[in-house]
Amino acid sequence: DMVFTGQCVGAEMLAMGEGDSCFSMSKLFHSYGFGNALTFPLWVGGTAILSDRRVTPDMTFEIIEKFRPTVFFGVPTLYAQQLHALEKASPDLSSLRLCVSAGEALPGDVFRRWRERCGVIILDGLGSTEMLHIFIGNTLADLKPGTSGRVIPRYEVKLVDEDGSEVVPGEIGTVLVKGGSNAKYYWNNPDKTAATMLGEWLDTGDMYYQDEAGYFVNCGRGDDMMKVGGLWCSPFEIEARLIEHPKVLEAAVVGRADEDDLIKPEAFVVLNDPTDAGDGMTAALIEHCREGLDHYKYPRWFNFVDALPKTVTGKIQRFRLRR
Repeated sequence: DMVFTGQCVGAEMLAMGEGDSCFSMSKLFHSYGFGNALTFPLWVGGTAILSDRRVTPDMTFEIIEKFRPTVFFGVPTLYAQQLHALEKASPDLSSLRLCVSAGEALPGDVFRRWRERCGVIILDGLGSTEMLHIFIGNTLADLKPGTSGRVIPRYEVKLVDEDGSEVVPGEIGTVLVKGGSNAKYYWNNPDKTAATMLGEWLDTGDMYYQDEAGYFVNCGRGDDMMKVGGLWCSPFEIEARLIEHPKVLEAAVVGRADEDDLIKPEAFVVLNDPTDAGDGMTAALIEHCREGLDHYKYPRWFNFVDALPKTVTGKIQRFRLRR
């Protein structure tokens, strides 16, 4: 599995070689960091930069300036935080030839602002622990911001509905994948194995659709998706729109029942300046969402918070917000 992902992702998707030096914000105990900072540089004969320090924007800037990596692996939340920090800092990031993102969908606005500010492209992709690393990804030769890209060669992907039937392009379905790095079992968990490892295929639990050009668009995890007015609604789409507002640093959206027990979007927002919170900011964000989204997708409730709950790898823990 390490050889398979090292070749398919490291050598081919990311075009890594002996001259590359890798710095990953994700630590080695996570499958993303395990590939980024161990198996990929090992496979191509490159260099890994390791740190046991807590990851912050300032920490990443300091390491990039000091050790001059050529490839940086981050997550969408960190890239947004780094962009905010870059409003007041000017670190030397010129060693970077490429940045990579995974864990959650990278908003197109974050991609655009990072390229404008840093002059470097972020390649977004979809992976999972059970597949060891990325299996759908953008490349420098085939890139579409706001999407996870296309299927990486030697993997196969299909999108299925609740009955297991393949959906047509444009319809949302659950991602099933197979390839040379599939996990076969969960340790001492036969029930989860039976629910996830479906013969040759692995059920990722991620919800996607393919656009007219064949690129895969992330809609969220199955348990993050919500039906509003009988129509599927992706939290990522709403979050991406909120992040486009210049006063918003981070956003997370979950489903919440209204007084009629119907599900509607609820937003948790971190502002660049917390003093902007209030009814005026709520009204501005509602209008911002209505201008850029279908009419039923705007959040009905806004919570202005100091921080969003996250995993150690920077993924937003929406299940904690739903509580």
